[in-house]
Amino acid sequence: MMFIKISFFFTWTCLCIILIVIMKKTLLHPWHETTGARFAPFAGFDMPIQYPSGAVEEHRLCRRSVGLFDIDHMGQVIISGKGAGAGLSRLVSNRILDMKPREARYALLLNDAGGVMDDLFIYRMDADRDKPDPWFVVVNAGNRESDLAYFHTHLASPISVKDISEETYMIALQGPRSVELLDRVTGGIVSGTPRATMTEGTIAGIPVCIGRTGYTGEDGVELFYDAAKALTLWEFLIAQAQEAGIEAGPIGLAARDSLRFEAGMPLHGHEISPEITPLEALLGWACDFEKDFVGKEALLVQKAAGLKRKLVTVNVTGGVPREGYPLQNEAAQEIGHCAAGMFCPTTGTYSANALVPPEYAVAGTRLKVMIRGNPKDTVVVKRPLYTPIYRRIK
Repeated sequence: MMFIKISFFFTWTCLCIILIVIMKKTLLHPWHETTGARFAPFAGFDMPIQYPSGAVEEHRLCRRSVGLFDIDHMGQVIISGKGAGAGLSRLVSNRILDMKPREARYALLLNDAGGVMDDLFIYRMDADRDKPDPWFVVVNAGNRESDLAYFHTHLASPISVKDISEETYMIALQGPRSVELLDRVTGGIVSGTPRATMTEGTIAGIPVCIGRTGYTGEDGVELFYDAAKALTLWEFLIAQAQEAGIEAGPIGLAARDSLRFEAGMPLHGHEISPEITPLEALLGWACDFEKDFVGKEALLVQKAAGLKRKLVTVNVTGGVPREGYPLQNEAAQEIGHCAAGMFCPTTGTYSANALVPPEYAVAGTRLKVMIRGNPKDTVVVKRPLYTPIYRRIK
């Protein structure tokens, strides 16, 4: 028995060492370490989950001023060549061929059954002699390799698929004062850049592509630039914020999750997955049924038959709902499971997203969530918990 215990301990230790060795790190990892960040594995990367101030304070900082996000675990792909737009259009759910150069759009990559393989941000780029019909696609970290393989399989020559993730660094600045900070360092070009578009600028002498996009519910930008300048630009922005008296700080994965959750934005592997369709996840608006795309027929069949489940947000009393916790109706029958759950700092609620039969999806419906075997009072509420600021601007 002792030998078995020692053997198990040795095997587990070896596995942990192997995971540490193969875990990827962003180029800002040393900076996060010196700042006192706590780390956790995410999509194959050792990512900062929170800093000494704590995830709740980071969340509130982004809501009131400026949060900086190291999101270089995300992947970036350029698809170009004759017919690139038409080819990409057949693979993604949303309409893209009507986009003007430098416009951005959210879209889904679906399988034949209509399940979500990934959600993407797609930018139409300016064409040139070397890159006719170019598209810039941002993919999720955990799906980078599978997305690339899918693109390579379905987009034939003369269409080119190029992964530029290694040479491109990606960070985000989000929050009500983020545009003010970016205007300060770009000569005022960001405030004149419409939402869901991209422009180019220079920050600290570094050429930067500036996407007026983000995933927090706040105004802000996502920056793409030379990975060799990762630390230089990051530290420059922090120094400029301090000089201007703009409160700013780094945001870890925990607060990033609560920010997107409050704003009703899905996270792949939780509210969306290859087993969950856009219709179930309330993302029908990201599907253009006037064009052809992979998964369309399955969605039409599902729509005609009627949904058997759909995404809801619930508030819970007496405990913290977590992924996988079951939901019950008033007859104590299990009707679904939490896809994600947490404390939401802006609303001060313990909330969860779950997939339940449509008859239980009406706001005000009373349910129970089982937390460690104990039923806790739960009510379906209107989504999203936090209306993104750009939806409130007329």
